[in-house]
Amino acid sequence: MPRLVAPLLVPPGEPKPAFPAGFAWGAATASYQIEGAWNEDGKGESVWDRFSHTPGKVLNGDTGDVACDHYHRWQEDVALMRDLGLNAYRFSIAWPRILPGGVGQVNSPGLDFYSRLTDALLEAGIQPFATLYHWDLPQALQDRGGWPERSVIEAFAEYAEVVSRRLGDRIQCWSTLNEPWVNAFVGYQVGRHAPGETDLGRALAAAHHMLLAHAAALPVLRAYSPGARVGIVLNLTPQHPASPSLADRQAATWMDGYINRWFLDPLTGREYPADMVQSMPVEAFVQPGDMQAIAQPLDFVGVNYYTRNIARSDVIPESENAPRAVFPVGEMTEMDWEVYPEGLLQILGRLHFEYGFPAVYVTENGAAFRDEVGPDGHVDDPARREYLERHLRVVGRAIEIGVPVQGYFAWSLLDNFEWGFGYSKRFGLVHVDFETGRRTLKSSGAWYRQWILGSV
Repeated sequence: MPRLVAPLLVPPGEPKPAFPAGFAWGAATASYQIEGAWNEDGKGESVWDRFSHTPGKVLNGDTGDVACDHYHRWQEDVALMRDLGLNAYRFSIAWPRILPGGVGQVNSPGLDFYSRLTDALLEAGIQPFATLYHWDLPQALQDRGGWPERSVIEAFAEYAEVVSRRLGDRIQCWSTLNEPWVNAFVGYQVGRHAPGETDLGRALAAAHHMLLAHAAALPVLRAYSPGARVGIVLNLTPQHPASPSLADRQAATWMDGYINRWFLDPLTGREYPADMVQSMPVEAFVQPGDMQAIAQPLDFVGVNYYTRNIARSDVIPESENAPRAVFPVGEMTEMDWEVYPEGLLQILGRLHFEYGFPAVYVTENGAAFRDEVGPDGHVDDPARREYLERHLRVVGRAIEIGVPVQGYFAWSLLDNFEWGFGYSKRFGLVHVDFETGRRTLKSSGAWYRQWILGSV
């Protein structure tokens, strides 16, 4: 098994914040982004298989056919996690690997794969945090309408039962969905992600049915995984007006409703935001009892945080608006995202003080930078190390003011298939040579190990 070879880094700085006992120190991945083996051992086609094989959809024609080959190299990757000092690992399960047709016939080799992975994690002292859905919908369900069709709710509940019957005795932390906003609106309204549709009405229906599918899965997971914690993972982005003008403040409020409140409000019994419903045609698919079903109590909410948004009105001409007063203040990542750790503190505080979630996990946080293996075989990525430290200190600050943050998962364990960007963006703590599959720990990964072990 591979061992860590990157040099230990102990940079000077302020003392490490205090974190509670039992805090989950982890890294995160997603099935389509790392597994490969896209058509092996009975796995069915996913919407991302179809999308990435469609010319022009993904940069350079890249696909997830092989990705990091985690399906075959999972033992090596668990060894990397152990050497990193992780006590938690967040991964997603590929729905079409379990139910190739979306419903019905169960593919035993797919379940066996995740069962072996779960056992190996536990043997290594790493708690498995499983996400049922990270965007790889079975293509068979998409062919029948996908998330905009209400029938997908029952299909998801069936999938949750099949998986939790097999793994529920060992997995004690489940997330139903990852970033439903991205899946619904980027996939069905913007068309930049699978399945590549461009229809607001279908995107809204998809988002609603994802929330109902989440709600349908909660009692199933609790029945077959007794005592487990169950939640959902959202991408949340603070919205800052570009100026004090009324137009910019309204733009920030609208974006907050579109990205954040559209999911936070119904999950906490507030239904869809009243100010947003005026422009969002929800009456076409919301049925009596839906909002009550969605508002079931959660054990935690996971937040994926990367940056903030500076909202500038597009309603009035630029010449009639107030001069911009807010600009990006620091470094930009390879994704052209501002490095803004303060936004994470704002989101964490809001989840606790405004919405009252009983526990919060930072389920994704990381940055893409241009990484290369040096002549000495090492990958030195000081910008990522600094990014991680600045955000971890913010997490510590949130805990100090009373936010019940119970874990942090760096995105990502491995460089991987970055959706529409293919293999052009690297987020990993571990560098992956996509030609050979070779893993090389980056200096940021070595630093993260030190942080976890308390030597920073």
